[in-house]
Amino acid sequence: MKRSSNSLLLALAATALAVLFCFTADAANPCQPVFEALTKVVTTPSHSFTTSTSPAVNGGRATEGETIFSNGQKYIRAHGKWMRIPVTSQDVVEQEKEKEEHAKSTCQFLRGESVNGQAATLYSLHREYDEITEDGEMWVSKDTGLPLRLEEDVDNRGNKVREHRSTRFEYGDIRPPM
Repeated sequence: MKRSSNSLLLALAATALAVLFCFTADAANPCQPVFEALTKVVTTPSHSFTTSTSPAVNGGRATEGETIFSNGQKYIRAHGKWMRIPVTSQDVVEQEKEKEEHAKSTCQFLRGESVNGQAATLYSLHREYDEITEDGEMWVSKDTGLPLRLEEDVDNRGNKVREHRSTRFEYGDIRPPM
């Protein structure tokens, strides 16, 4: 009897340590799910729709933008026309990794929510690099790890532009626009 209760206690202690390790690993870098989502969105066929507002640009009126990542290429829609940008998905991944390594970043789990019927985890993000500060919230799909929505304020001290960006992401049958 004593042996089985010792085994049970040992099993419970091992389970508690494993759970504690998992929480400690996540707590060690709370930005990891956000960084992974930012990397995953450019390597997955995706279509994003962004509304930007800035008092210093376009008379303070909102501007709309679209970006498609497909087949390792980046496309943007500007002034109603699609164009391929000479930047690959891999280039963007490398830029994100550079920011991840050299920027001062803090993230925090906020809560679980639903975005368009999809279960999501909401994170806050603060990141400073070069002359840019980003403060925002990102909704990451619990199923895929892909971003579903992003609200961010960007302060670019280099060109003295502050803007708010609101972005929604779509996945599925995404193809190059041209």
